[in-house]
Amino acid sequence: MVLTGIVGWVASFQLTLDDWRSLRDPGYRPPCNIGPVVSCGSVMSSPQGSLLGFPNMVLGLAAFAAVTALGIAVLSGARLHRRLWLTLDAGALAGVVFVHWLIFQSLYELNKICPYCAVVWAVTIALFWHVTLHCLQQGIVPAPRSVLVLLRDTHWLLLSAWYGLIALLVLTRFWTYWSTLL
Repeated sequence: MVLTGIVGWVASFQLTLDDWRSLRDPGYRPPCNIGPVVSCGSVMSSPQGSLLGFPNMVLGLAAFAAVTALGIAVLSGARLHRRLWLTLDAGALAGVVFVHWLIFQSLYELNKICPYCAVVWAVTIALFWHVTLHCLQQGIVPAPRSVLVLLRDTHWLLLSAWYGLIALLVLTRFWTYWSTLL
């Protein structure tokens, strides 16, 4: 939780800085604008970049700060209440659903990939995966023993496959662009 929280917060913070700089100076070019496909400036300025009427990265700043604080509390020996774990897992689920919507929008509507956004995608998926596994293993979320054993024994393989599928989507969606770089 601490690692995903810190990495997600830093990526959200960098996006926030670049967004503010772009608002102050319309000619500002964020350092993550690397080419016609890899570009965060056009993603941030799109309607998808402010889904709820304010920049999405503000959600990231708040959520990842909370995750980091809870992670530090757990590392310090605090025992979180069952309801807090369920709330955290529900929030992580909402985050992972939102992230997958953003992945779809990025790949098939905006036709761009934002490097900082991709970092947020990755840590949100990891956070959801590991919080859910914790809740299952601790009995906070009930599951049959066979499911627990399967997930415990293959959790890294399943998470890697999840990331691999997203990487494959990115690779195939922008293959024409990637192949020109070789």
